[in-house]
Amino acid sequence: QVQLVESGGGLAQPGGSLRLSCAASGFTFGYYTMSWYRQAPGKERELVASIGTDSGNTNYADSVKGRFTISRDNAKNTVYLQMNSLKPEDTAVYYCKTRVRGWDCWGQGTQVTVSS
Repeated sequence: QVQLVESGGGLAQPGGSLRLSCAASGFTFGYYTMSWYRQAPGKERELVASIGTDSGNTNYADSVKGRFTISRDNAKNTVYLQMNSLKPEDTAVYYCKTRVRGWDCWGQGTQVTVSS
């Protein structure tokens, strides 16, 4: 059974930083692309960043390029999202996602709030 468990969300001030983690289990983590999505109130869920199996292939939404960094540790079955220079518009629930055997698998999400 695929499980994705996010952690690391919370309250940050504008310009601050947070690091999100997503612990994965139930599948061979190193074989799959991992992604972070976010959903703000009243908005559709959007892709924030994704990372390929060997960490050499990363993609970012234009809104987070240069501020966020996605990484993975295949030995720990964990994917990370380092978020720097946070802005109020980054406030959202952040979800970890992968696609295993044709099925989209999501974590429960972690709330990130950027406010002074």
